[in-house]
Amino acid sequence: MGTISERDIVTLCGQVGTILLENGAETARVENTVEYIGRTIDLPVVCHATMTGIFVSSEKSAATRIFKVRVGDFNLQKVDEINTLSRQFSRHEITYDKLKKEVQKVDTETPDFSWVIKCIGAGLVSMPPMLLFKATWKDLFLGFFVGILGYVVSQYVGRHTTTAYIPVAMGSLVLSTVAHILGVTNIANDANYIIISALMPLVPGVPMTNSLREIIERNTISGAVRAIDAIMSGISIGGGVIIGQILVKTVFGG
Repeated sequence: MGTISERDIVTLCGQVGTILLENGAETARVENTVEYIGRTIDLPVVCHATMTGIFVSSEKSAATRIFKVRVGDFNLQKVDEINTLSRQFSRHEITYDKLKKEVQKVDTETPDFSWVIKCIGAGLVSMPPMLLFKATWKDLFLGFFVGILGYVVSQYVGRHTTTAYIPVAMGSLVLSTVAHILGVTNIANDANYIIISALMPLVPGVPMTNSLREIIERNTISGAVRAIDAIMSGISIGGGVIIGQILVKTVFGG
């Protein structure tokens, strides 16, 4: 290992695990990646990941570090970049110093798309369910823009509050209200189809998928936590839709 200390390696491994877990990776991937990096540099480490913390320990000296994890918005781009770096390091394509530098870069920088691309993406995600419903072209067109509206509102609220589930609740409230107004004014043929489709950008797909993967891999606690998070998001979305419908019926009657 040269002049690289065990503490430095354990710290880097913990940082890698924290980035992965905070940005949507399942616990099995986190543990395997961390332990693989340790074996590559001839320092066997043991990693145990939960939804609130990561424990990394050196098998040689029993030096252990605990890293606190705060799971929030997911960024799968970071997960992909860390996975790529770990593979390159294991194949000895990059040095330890290079790995450490790149991990720091991934941790501090947040790769992101422009608002235009995000909005277009949200609109496109909102369209496939409309095709399944065999909706009219007009409803398909409206669903595209209502989906964008709901996404923009949720992102805006998310930047101004730290309370979980409020952003998706407000996004679903706004899109439900707009869709029902389009329905009662006969601009849209079926408001329900528009609502179901426009909700797609707000659906917690990553938590739901990861919860199933965790449970299948017998990481029951992490799977249950992710499932509860997805259920709470679903309840928030449903509540926003119902409130929006009640508001429109109260104002327009019916």
